[in-house]
Amino acid sequence: MSYTKLLASLVRANPGNVRKIRLSPGRCRSTVASTKSQKEKDPQIDGCTVVEAVPLEVISHTKNVKNTQLKKIHIDFDNTQEAYKSKGNIELLRSLLVFKLCTIDILVEKNKELMDLSKKVFGQWMFEKLMKMTFYGQFVAGEDHNSIKPLIQKNQAFGVGSVLDYSVEEDLTQEEAENKEMDSCVSEAEKESPDADHREKKYKAHRQFGDRRGGVISARTYFYADESKCDNQMETFINCIRASGGASADGFSAIKMTALGRPQFLLQFSEVLVKWRQFFNFLAEQQGKSEMMLLEQKLELEQLKESLTKMGIGAENDIENWFTGEKLGLSGTIDLLDWNSLIEDTTKISSLLMVPNLETGHLEPLLKKFTAEEERQMKRMLQRVDVLAKHAMENGVRLMVDAEQTYFQPAISRLTLEMQRKFNREKPIIFNTYQCYLKEAYDNVTVDVELSRREGWYFGAKLVRGAYMYQERDRAKEIGYEDPINPDYEATNRMYHKCLEYVLEEIEHNRKANIMVATHNEDTVKFTLEKMNEMGLLPTENKVYFGQLLGMCDQISFPLGQAGFPVYKYVPYGPVNEVIPYLSRRAQENRGFMKGSQRERSLLWRELKRRLLGGQIFYKPVY
Repeated sequence: MSYTKLLASLVRANPGNVRKIRLSPGRCRSTVASTKSQKEKDPQIDGCTVVEAVPLEVISHTKNVKNTQLKKIHIDFDNTQEAYKSKGNIELLRSLLVFKLCTIDILVEKNKELMDLSKKVFGQWMFEKLMKMTFYGQFVAGEDHNSIKPLIQKNQAFGVGSVLDYSVEEDLTQEEAENKEMDSCVSEAEKESPDADHREKKYKAHRQFGDRRGGVISARTYFYADESKCDNQMETFINCIRASGGASADGFSAIKMTALGRPQFLLQFSEVLVKWRQFFNFLAEQQGKSEMMLLEQKLELEQLKESLTKMGIGAENDIENWFTGEKLGLSGTIDLLDWNSLIEDTTKISSLLMVPNLETGHLEPLLKKFTAEEERQMKRMLQRVDVLAKHAMENGVRLMVDAEQTYFQPAISRLTLEMQRKFNREKPIIFNTYQCYLKEAYDNVTVDVELSRREGWYFGAKLVRGAYMYQERDRAKEIGYEDPINPDYEATNRMYHKCLEYVLEEIEHNRKANIMVATHNEDTVKFTLEKMNEMGLLPTENKVYFGQLLGMCDQISFPLGQAGFPVYKYVPYGPVNEVIPYLSRRAQENRGFMKGSQRERSLLWRELKRRLLGGQIFYKPVY
């Protein structure tokens, strides 16, 4: 199989049910990097012109050059002439029309029914024409790789790159989606004996939440049908990667793990990872260290051995041997990253799914049995991920792995981390996505950054607020587990800025971290620019990227791009009929977005009036 060193919590099987814990060799570890004091950081300058360059003495970003003149770039997001210079007047009018329609509740709530009715009344040809003049033209780049090229080239001419995203989805009924989900997330063992295995309810499929599209407004949803469909979806992703490589020298492409295999594996793998983390927390609590920051929880090795012996995990001599031959044993302590490296190569994927039983003191399989076909399906998912990563590297494209629901996410993040360890040795190829509406977002970011620092590979992250909030809250409440979401929007904003600042400081120290600030929030963009100025991070270093959706927040994207910052639009494409589910959610998202802020519409009106009063009735962008 493609991935041999897969998971941070796995063990090699002994003849019996009890599994030894072993450490993989050759991991280089370091302490957490120190941070600059506030006094050492550059002063902040308030600026207001589109591209105002202010010379300032700062500490250079290279360690051996000091007192270099760097220019602080400030962006004026109110300058409509710069923001919309890539748009013709017809495009501005279309934006105004679409955004206005998105504020009308009845149109948004019944958008699917209205589109179906329009098809019947006008016919397919006229329906497609109307869609391309309105919603489709606003939010979708075109139907295929060739038809999207003019838009990509135009945006690139104005400093904005593309993240290609094939946005076709199945148009399933709720019942069809629920049936597909239950069939693909429940193992044969669970179907035969539903209560035989002690699974946590969060990581089991529940029919009332089987339609994962419910309460989701800005993310595609894939449902498993069979292995051939997963192969087809992998080919679609490969085509996106090739198109991204052909369109620019520094493109991105986005993938989703649930498109690449049976989600049963992601559920089970996530549960294993969470239970191993819980076991570490249990041992930390035994040593009185549960109140410390996550990476400061260092288990005393001798106490750990004693605890494992008392629990019957292994004989005293065996436990002693488990930690022999590692630098870790010399330090006398084990932290979470050391704990996550208790891994051995394994041939059977099902052997990965072992969890500690605190009652018996043994490591036991999560499920009593796996069929040969389930084993093959798990391997194929990992092989598809490996194929995509190799294509991304060959085509010079960076691959962003989208985040999904919390019951899938631990496995998705772990698989992405393994790709980063393998492919991010010389430059950032693989980017993981962190959802900052999660209470554990900061812990996840800091642990992964520290692992990249110890092992010497390039950390790549995309920060988002998150797309599954309503669904996650409802599911947690209904099924009965802790709500994983921050209590309110302000808490999510604080989490986003906290994670962002941490990664920016990591970039400041060693220039091996990279981050995509994926947000439509102007305040967050300004916060990022201020921190970059303070730290002397230049846009030309290509360490900090910005991302927005096509058709939204052009007043943020284009001024950033024209000022030299790496900024990208998520560019959906696909045939009109097949992207209707995507467009339906985009309308719903814009309803909340447009009702919450009149800013974008007022800027569009201001620019349109400026052009008309200035005699630019037939304005067309020049590039």
